[in-house]
Amino acid sequence: MVATPIGNLEDLTLRAIATLKKVSLVAAEDTRRTLALLTHLGIRVTMLSCRAYNEDAAAAKIIAVLNEGKDVAYVSDAGSPALSDPGALLAHKTAANGHLVVPVPGPSAFSTLVSVAGFSGKTIVFEGFLSPKSGRRRTRLKTLLDMEVVFVVYESPFRILKLLFDLAELDSARAVCAGREMTKLHEEFIRGTAAEVFALLSERKDIRGEFAVCVSGNKADEKKI
Repeated sequence: MVATPIGNLEDLTLRAIATLKKVSLVAAEDTRRTLALLTHLGIRVTMLSCRAYNEDAAAAKIIAVLNEGKDVAYVSDAGSPALSDPGALLAHKTAANGHLVVPVPGPSAFSTLVSVAGFSGKTIVFEGFLSPKSGRRRTRLKTLLDMEVVFVVYESPFRILKLLFDLAELDSARAVCAGREMTKLHEEFIRGTAAEVFALLSERKDIRGEFAVCVSGNKADEKKI
């Protein structure tokens, strides 16, 4: 299970490169995207599509390759497999069939944001993408806020204002750190209360780039921002 860059190609580890060079097959969430990465590295290898909709069938093909004594690497679109990406089912089925599942750790939008958010607390909840439906999103956000633990959610540029509006309505003073285009050329971290971050982004005519949002669970963090 190989972690790949979330933006900056220099974040790919030496171990990841070595692994991709030596395996017989690379299974990928998006073969076109992974082909671009492999081409950049000068690697030519057989590839197999393994996406959310075909992960079960792809796992059977991968296990068949492993049964031949060959090694297989799995990469999702960006970051670490199984973190809001496919990979968990593949790992489970592979291990259940007696094969060794080895992590090749590296980039993750989750850990990248948490490392710079500056929020205290021993417990961190990774929620991934919330429901696009307003009622379900608000209900889950309220539950997370009531837990008073640090939590991280992902959001698209098309729904980020809806997410921040809900956060601001539910707890306007809660400290937030929103990461946009992390590790890329236009990387940006927006800090403030939920109300402040919502107001700042609301002023923009055009919002681009994927977001990860870290929300503090500690009221004391409100004094730091």
